[in-house]
Amino acid sequence: MYAFNYQNPKSVADAAAALSKGGDAKLLAGGQSLIAAMKLRLSAPTDLIDLGGIKELSGIKVEGNNISIGAMTRHAEVARSKEVQAKIPALASLAGGIGDRMVRNMGTIGGSLAHNDPVADYPAGVLGLNATVHTNKRKIAADDFFKGMFETALAAGEIIVSVSFPVPKRAAYIKFKNPASRYAIVGVLAAETASGVRVAVTGAASSVFRVAAMEKALAAKWSADAVAGISVPADKLNSDLHASAEYRAHLITVMARRAVEAAK
Repeated sequence: MYAFNYQNPKSVADAAAALSKGGDAKLLAGGQSLIAAMKLRLSAPTDLIDLGGIKELSGIKVEGNNISIGAMTRHAEVARSKEVQAKIPALASLAGGIGDRMVRNMGTIGGSLAHNDPVADYPAGVLGLNATVHTNKRKIAADDFFKGMFETALAAGEIIVSVSFPVPKRAAYIKFKNPASRYAIVGVLAAETASGVRVAVTGAASSVFRVAAMEKALAAKWSADAVAGISVPADKLNSDLHASAEYRAHLITVMARRAVEAAK
């Protein structure tokens, strides 16, 4: 790990100001990916801006027919939240299946989304539930947020403040996980929302994506059989030591069927 300047701001405004001063500054939200990269000297920020002391970034609130989750809210907090369990059980289940106990108690929703690891779980939750990402500058719709592998719509100096999830009519998230890391080899969130049916897939490609054919079929009839014959082409899917692109294509259909069956 290379030397860096550590900063501990107490407000979002202070963090944004520190981020704008130049150099290669990085925000520390949970550290489960960034610290590991720094230890391996794959990342060498000049400044590390710790968001952990900013109280306004944590917490879960029910706002009408939405659940608002602060960016620094830990995965474990989302998993055990009575509000999330009651309103969006699929989201509580998703958070409870992230990594191991340490990751769930250190990692944050804002950090996960800003990092946008292609095998992470939260991107499927945000895209599948049609959530809105709130930053210190604007609101970003889920469909506009994820741009590619480790790439998002966040601009320089922009900080995620919270994520707002509309309560769906029904939803479920099912993943085929790596047995060691618990990352998604393929994860599918299927949801019937107020704005329509959404099916989001993570782990299979360079970034999370929706499956329009499955959404159309489920809008006509919410049934596992409706998606059983729908497959995603393997030519743009990941192929690695964990699974071939063809196997991932197969898993998308299998996980989608299970998610539809489990949705409530």
